[in-house]
Order: sequence, then C-alpha cells, then structure tokens
Amino acid sequence: MVRHARARCHFPLAPRKWPPAPAARIVGYMEINLLVLDVGNTRLGVGVFVGGELEFVKRLSHDDKDQWPAVIREAWGKIEGHEEPAIAGASVNPAAMEALEHVVNQITAHKVDWVGREIDLPVRVLTEPPAETGVDRVVNVAAAYEQLGKACVVVSAGTAITVDCCNDKGDFLGGAIAPGATMMLDALHEKTAKLPKVDLAIPQGVFGRSTPEAIRQGVYFGVRGMVKELVENYATELGFWPDLIATGGDAARLFEGWELVHAISPDLTLYGIALAYTNHHIKHGDE
Repeated sequence: MVRHARARCHFPLAPRKWPPAPAARIVGYMEINLLVLDVGNTRLGVGVFVGGELEFVKRLSHDDKDQWPAVIREAWGKIEGHEEPAIAGASVNPAAMEALEHVVNQITAHKVDWVGREIDLPVRVLTEPPAETGVDRVVNVAAAYEQLGKACVVVSAGTAITVDCCNDKGDFLGGAIAPGATMMLDALHEKTAKLPKVDLAIPQGVFGRSTPEAIRQGVYFGVRGMVKELVENYATELGFWPDLIATGGDAARLFEGWELVHAISPDLTLYGIALAYTNHHIKHGDE
C-alpha cells in the first residue's frame, strides 16, 4: 500500500481526440470485416469495421426496435461482399440480446458471436466471480488498455455509471457501479412529492437559483465528485495517478472539458468488442 499517494498525483492533461490518430485501426495486424453489436440496458450500438477501420456507427433506443432490421441491413451491406465478414457482440441485456439475434440471423444468415460466450474475454478478470462482471465493463477497460498500455480507469456514463480500473498488466481489477445521471434525476421526481422532472444539462453558475437548477447542480457535480473520489482511491492503491477515459451516452455532457479526464471515447465499447474478437481468433485460429 502506497501512503500519501494522493498528494503526489497530478491530474492528466485536457481531453484529446480518442483513439490517437494512428490507432483508429483497433488491431493493425488483423484487418477484420466485422459488424459489432453493443446491447446496453436502454439502447443498441451498431458499428462496422471494414479492413480494421471503424467506418459506421449508429445507436438506437430499445424503444425503436422496429428500426433494427433497417440498421442491421445497412450495416451488414458494408461488409457483406468483403473477405470473411463476421458479427460479434457484447450484451448486458439478455431479453434484447435474444430478440436482436433473431433479427440479425434473418437478415444476414450469420450467427452472432458474443463476448464472454463464444468469444474469450480480452483481459484477465480478477473479480469474484468473473462471470458476473458486466462484459461491457471488461471490454471498455480492455480497449483503453490496448491504447494506453498501462494501468487506467474507464468511467462509463449511461443508464448506470461504472468506474473501473486495470493494472499495468491489463488485468481487470474491479470498480464501482452507481445510478446513472438520468436515473438519479428520475428518482428525485418519482420518489418525492414536489420535485419536478428535470433533464440532464450542464448547470449554470455556482448556486442553483431555482429548484430545477439545484437538482442539476446536485446530480452533475455529485457524479463528478464520485468519479474523482473513486479515481483518487484507485491512485492510492496503484501508487500513481491513472489516466481516465470516459465513455457512454452521457459522457460528453458530464465530463467534457474536465481536467480529470484524459479523453472521451464514445465508441470505446465497439473497439473493445472488436479487440476481443480479434484476440480470440489470433489465439484460437480457425477452431
């Protein structure tokens, strides 16, 4: 245990473009043609890697399932005529995952290989038990580690907020899970008699001079304070300040311009799924 590590830790530089320019190809030595599916709690992310480059991204709410066939057809069309097209996914939503598999199979006549099921996890997972750790959390950390090559932290701000860490070997150490910002806002409205429903937005000024602005101040800076405290704890354990990468649907609104965040990567999960697929096939060949 490193004592007084917080006093020696420095915040990283302001956010930069992510991934770095030469790293747009997730794995340069394997030019995959891959349709990637990120099945979250409330939305579906669809990405297409053509020759190893991420060239197509779309996101849909699960309320718009009627649009799934059109989006899958459009995405598949970008790699259908290429060498060895494939489909890989990661899911934290079993019901949506099953429905999506049916749509994908109907349109492409291909099956989906899922990370954690047909595809090995891309890093060693040190949680207990590893199988119960959300696969999205694991692939996010793996993708960040692939680019940074050192211990790092990923905060994913969506339906829930997760703040996860890996060591210098890339091992997934664990992290923290909290309600997402929208969930917090909804709970304040639904569980109280008079507090209004408020949308997530960057608060104005220092003092919330109306009830909606006071709610935004509490949630916005509450999330940032939680993330800062967690990263400080991780830094104390690691003995140095790890770079922090932010992703998820609310990441830009919550973390844009914050000195604590090294970079914001909205497509981090898509890269992580592609990385898991690539590493699995390099390891196992055509098994």
